[in-house]
Amino acid sequence: MRKLRKSMTLVFVLLLALSVAAVGCGNNNADNGKGTSGNGNKSEGSNPVSPAKEAPYELVVVYPSSLQADEKLVEAELNKYLTEKIDATIDLRPIDWGPWNDQRNLMIGSKEKVDIYFTAQWTLYAVHVAQGAFLDLGDLLQSHGQGVLETLPPAFLEGSKIGGKNYGVPTHKELASQGGILYRQDIADQLKLDMSSVKTIADLEPIFKRVKEETDLTPIFFREGENFATHYLANLDYLGNTDVDGVILKDETGTTVKSKLDVDRYLEIINLTRDFFKKGYINQDAATTQTFGTEALKSGQYFAIPSSLKPGKDKETEPAAGLIGKLSQVALNQATVSTGETAGAMLAISTTSGNPEKAMDFINLLYTDKYLINLLVFGIEGTHYTLNGEIITATDKTGNYSPNISWEFGNQFNNYVWDSEAPDKWDQFRKFNESGVNSPALGFTFDVEPVKSEAASLLNVKKQYDAVLETGSVDPEKIIPEYKSAMKAAGLDKAIKAKQDQLDQFLSSK
Repeated sequence: MRKLRKSMTLVFVLLLALSVAAVGCGNNNADNGKGTSGNGNKSEGSNPVSPAKEAPYELVVVYPSSLQADEKLVEAELNKYLTEKIDATIDLRPIDWGPWNDQRNLMIGSKEKVDIYFTAQWTLYAVHVAQGAFLDLGDLLQSHGQGVLETLPPAFLEGSKIGGKNYGVPTHKELASQGGILYRQDIADQLKLDMSSVKTIADLEPIFKRVKEETDLTPIFFREGENFATHYLANLDYLGNTDVDGVILKDETGTTVKSKLDVDRYLEIINLTRDFFKKGYINQDAATTQTFGTEALKSGQYFAIPSSLKPGKDKETEPAAGLIGKLSQVALNQATVSTGETAGAMLAISTTSGNPEKAMDFINLLYTDKYLINLLVFGIEGTHYTLNGEIITATDKTGNYSPNISWEFGNQFNNYVWDSEAPDKWDQFRKFNESGVNSPALGFTFDVEPVKSEAASLLNVKKQYDAVLETGSVDPEKIIPEYKSAMKAAGLDKAIKAKQDQLDQFLSSK
């Protein structure tokens, strides 16, 4: 009997222990579920607890720019705003102009996680599209880019297509293109130079001669891609792809595609540049320097730089160059409109993006949100500028954030205007866009796919010769035959035929 009682007691204790354990487990489950029942609904008498919120998505944006002391300060303000607007933050990744091409190519080649790249027809856009680096934006524009579609004139999106698809969203800026120089007006006044007499590149010779003889300044700063032979000064239409030789002239009516090395205008510019170089009018490190033109002006060592022009380009550049009230501009050719201008500055979404929808949300805001675009391009109100209506005035901290990148992003017509600029700047832009002569190939973009392998070889040859030839650093008579031979060996004839065939088909369909 005693044994039976002991057994019953033991069973009772065991049942009691199991009951306590079950209650304990139930309490633990309730704690782990933060007051919810097993199906995730709020349980009776418990406190509601929201599920953990995911951190905002971080957008990595890569673009060319001189590095800015207050970049992180501006980035912090952008993050506060973007978190509220689209639940995202931003990691600005500016790359200085010197290493821009190489570093960006390395990032694309290694498939680095990037959301948005700046791109353009003059900076390997077509090559990167052929490599599969950028997303087709058709569906994204419809679903997350309505502000872009409502704001951007159709000519930009149509003109920048490759194979009928948009891989970049163009900046809403000037549509016409014109080339010339930005120069030191204070030095011109000091020397009593008659800049009104300058209409062509050759007209600069007597101006540069006096600057060289009467000041300590080098007359003009050149670098690779920024010289008299560049497309916007020579008015060469590369038919939507500057990386593959084969051009027509934008300001004439001919449609026969030629190598630039066979175009009389290009050869005249090259020979004149060589003459200027030998006379010491051009910086002797022009073929290798990594300095950007604005930084060269800021150094106080140069009288002028070559530049693509638009209304007020001189005044727009003054804050970044630290030369407020001291710059002017002079045009050296006819304003033109070509497909290249529609794709002259774009934002592309990388195929490595973790959230293309957020990337397009951000791009869309750049076309519709005035506060955001001005924060990105000018910095923080009250710190980097003061604001009076739509007019901004420099402060003692303007130099800490003056990237001069307004032309790279979104809708320029929403940008503030410096007090040193014309108050009607954007009206002047609209008139300027109407003044350009249309290239015979307007609307055509060369599809590089049929000659993709040749294009890569031609680009390597171009890199070997263009910088030294177009800055005047070598004798054209010796180098051009060698350059031509190398281009032909790389497949130039096939590439030019492909451009001609596609252009002819385009023209016949109009």
